[in-house]
Amino acid sequence: MNQNLRPPTSRRKCANCGLVNVGADEHCRRCGSLLEEETDPAAAPIESEPATKPARRSLLRRVVWIVSATLIVLIVWYFSLLISSDGLQPDQYLKVDVAIGLLEVRGFRREAFVLRHATVFRRTDNWWNRYLGHHDAYAATNFPFEIVTLYPEFFNNPVDDTGRAAVLLHEARHLLGDGEEAALRSTWMAKQRLGWTADRYKQTKVWDATERLTKAEFPYMFQCGSDGQSDCY
Repeated sequence: MNQNLRPPTSRRKCANCGLVNVGADEHCRRCGSLLEEETDPAAAPIESEPATKPARRSLLRRVVWIVSATLIVLIVWYFSLLISSDGLQPDQYLKVDVAIGLLEVRGFRREAFVLRHATVFRRTDNWWNRYLGHHDAYAATNFPFEIVTLYPEFFNNPVDDTGRAAVLLHEARHLLGDGEEAALRSTWMAKQRLGWTADRYKQTKVWDATERLTKAEFPYMFQCGSDGQSDCY
């Protein structure tokens, strides 16, 4: 076999006379000049395509990133609320514990569970409460951080543990996601079950404040009785 055979795609053009010779020729058939190989452009190696762009981040990775970033922000926010406020004193903890126990006895187990096991109680405002402000409140709740701030009025104004339990019942509804109107309505409707009744507490500050707020929000709840203005619950 002749080892000088060229691939069919090779050709040689004479630089001297311009004659195109076949690939097997080493000398020009016309003028006899030594030929240099000229490769067919069609046989030239194909340049590699540029590297493909990296695949776009998958939807799952985006969701994980967003959730992680949100959790970090919430954790930082939560600890900033704790650091910027003070915890309860031992005697204050005792009063809160007794009031929660009263809620348990009266059948408010869900609310009592949240207050006892998922809530952090503070006695001074955190930076967020100071920013929002409050008006003559007994307590303030930071949802969904489950932080309840109890003001001096909570410990001083109620005449007994039942009055404090009524306030905590209201705050527990906030901890469970209720807004102010829903918390007022549910607390007022449950007062008989709690034992927080008009015959014993009508003259107290907690009762008076709660009744005025509830009546302003839900006047239809005070249209019963012979005079059409009595409490329906």
